[in-house]
Amino acid sequence: MIVFPNAKINIGLRVLRKRRDGYHDIESVFYPVSLSDVLEVLPSVQELNAKKDEIYVSGLEAPASGDNLCIKAAKLFQNRHGIPDVRIHLHKNIPPGSGLGGGSSDAAYTLMALNEIYGIGLRDETLKQYASELGADCTFFIDNRPSIINGKGNVPEPVPVSLTGYYMILVFPGIEVSTAAAYQMIKPSEEGYTVREMIKLDPQEWKNKISNSFEEVVFRNHPELGDIKEALYRSGAVYASMSGSGSAIFGIFPSSPALVPELGTYHTHVEEMTL
Repeated sequence: MIVFPNAKINIGLRVLRKRRDGYHDIESVFYPVSLSDVLEVLPSVQELNAKKDEIYVSGLEAPASGDNLCIKAAKLFQNRHGIPDVRIHLHKNIPPGSGLGGGSSDAAYTLMALNEIYGIGLRDETLKQYASELGADCTFFIDNRPSIINGKGNVPEPVPVSLTGYYMILVFPGIEVSTAAAYQMIKPSEEGYTVREMIKLDPQEWKNKISNSFEEVVFRNHPELGDIKEALYRSGAVYASMSGSGSAIFGIFPSSPALVPELGTYHTHVEEMTL
C-alpha cells in the first residue's frame, strides 16, 4: 500500500508553561498542507530475505532503523495485534527538523496503513491513542484537519478555519532546529493574545496578533530565518511565521505570489490552499 503523509504548519504557537511530566503546555493551530512524503508499507516476504521490520529511506535524510517513527509505529501495532513483520519504503520530501511534522505524519500514516492492510478495523479514536504513544504531534494526523492544539499537543480539537483561496510559500532554509534545544532556550509565558480567539479573525488580520513563541530564540541563533520572514512580508504576504520550533518559514498570500528574488538560494514549495 502506498500513502502520502502530509506536512502541517503552525498558525501561532504559544508555549505557556512547563508541566510536571517534563513536557510543556502549548496553544497552537495545526493546519495540514499538501507537501508530503511517500510511504509504502508491505508485508515482509521471507523469500526476499527481508529483515524484521525493514525500512528503506530515500530522498531527504531521516532517522533509519529503530529510531524511525515508522518502525516504532509498526512495532506498536504488532504488539497489539500480532501482525507479521513489514517492509517499509519511505521517500522523504518533508525536511527533518523543519517544524512541519513529517516524522509524526509518517508514523500516523503507518498506523492507518497497517490497520487497512490487515483489516483490523480500528476506529480513529483507537488509532489516536496509539499515535499519542508515539509522539505528541502524531495524533493530529489521524483526523488531519485544522485543529486547536492544547496541553502537550496530543489532543487536537477541530477548529473552523479555512485558507481556501489563499496561496502559501513555504521556505526551507537548510537549517535543522532541534525541538528539544529550542524548548530549553524558551521562557514560557501566558501573556499576549490567545490563538483560540485570534484565529477567528480574517487571515489578513493575523499579523501582530498571532505569533510563535519560538521565533525570538531561534531567530537569535539563525538571523537568516527572520530575514526570510521579512522578505515574505515585503513580497505581499498577509501573514508570515516560522512553523513549530523551526526552521521552515511560510507566508500566506491573497493571490498567486510572484517569485521572491531574495529567496533564490533556498528551496521553496508553493501551493494554492484548498482547505
